[in-house]
Amino acid sequence: MVHIMVGVMGPGNASAEVAHSAEQLGTGIAEQGWTLLTGGRRVGVMDAASRGASTAGGLVVGVLPSSDRSGMSPHVNIPICTGIGSARNNINVLSSDLVIACGVGMGTLSEILLAAKAGKHVILLHQTESSEAVLQEFDSNTLHFVSSVEEAITLAKKLVELA
Repeated sequence: MVHIMVGVMGPGNASAEVAHSAEQLGTGIAEQGWTLLTGGRRVGVMDAASRGASTAGGLVVGVLPSSDRSGMSPHVNIPICTGIGSARNNINVLSSDLVIACGVGMGTLSEILLAAKAGKHVILLHQTESSEAVLQEFDSNTLHFVSSVEEAITLAKKLVELA
């Protein structure tokens, strides 16, 4: 049986509010029985989402930029060491059935755009006014702006059912 894999992407230097939302996303993903995929590191959104999923009994895959497990979140169950740095962003989005971008940073923007280019649905939470303005310029039926974790999980359920 193939697991539904939901990628949660976001900045390593996330604010407390964004990290809290990421942890709630991880919990919600685990409660749906889905597998969480993150960038695997022990910082920001990656660590918070992993902690939420792990605490809720979920399975966590971490796609690490390094060639070893140094800096890995302790909440990752399945580490994938790539040794390819930020190029792993493409692996993150292509391996996810859908992506939730929680917060924004340079790496997160690259993941959002790579996912949209690949035709993956991307749920956008905690975007800045400037990132929203840029992303709304793209004519895409795959970018979905939400204002809460609950809305993100509800939309993710609908998108998973459509797939």
